[in-house]
Amino acid sequence: MKTDAQLRNDMQTELAWEPAVTSGDVDVIVKNGVVTLIGHLLSHAEKYAVERAVQRVHGVKALAIEMDVQLPSGHARTDAEIAAAAERALEWNMLMAGGKVRPTVDSGWLTLEGEVKWEYRRSAAKSAVRTLTGVRGVSNTFRVTPKVRTADVARQIHDAPFRQADSESRHIAIALQGAQVTLSGTVHSWAERGAVQDAAWAAPGVAVVVNDLRVEH
Repeated sequence: MKTDAQLRNDMQTELAWEPAVTSGDVDVIVKNGVVTLIGHLLSHAEKYAVERAVQRVHGVKALAIEMDVQLPSGHARTDAEIAAAAERALEWNMLMAGGKVRPTVDSGWLTLEGEVKWEYRRSAAKSAVRTLTGVRGVSNTFRVTPKVRTADVARQIHDAPFRQADSESRHIAIALQGAQVTLSGTVHSWAERGAVQDAAWAAPGVAVVVNDLRVEH
């Protein structure tokens, strides 16, 4: 198991390696494997890149985000401009074809509302607007309305994590109630935890995923 000092050093190395992180204004605090990120970044896209970078580092048990976005001079946009840009970005995204999307903006914070039939479309919508100039943050309040409900959905969810994560993921328990999947048990890394969650979301008919997986080394 890594010490907190080793984990912090790995975090800083990963952030320095990630080309999408350019500001360098990120402080990493580690205590008992719990990582807290503090800092001021120049865009929401960079903030997201920081989050993804530290999640790739082995040994992270939990992650607290205390970073904010402070737009540089000349990058500020009105809420109306951001909303219009978001609408165009979603309209031109093939993965959102036929989706019902309502972007709203308040002081640079973009909220996506509506309905989609698959989780990957909800993720695609957030990715489409994350890099827009002027965006300080994104909230995704889409409801997933299942298109397909199959009798063997539980078996599909059980099988998928074992293809995507390592064999230790067999310590995972998967409970299915209606369109909700609850994951419990233990995994060996933050990345493995995310892989199992993604596998659950990929099953047809799933509208809610509750991830209670614990990271243990």
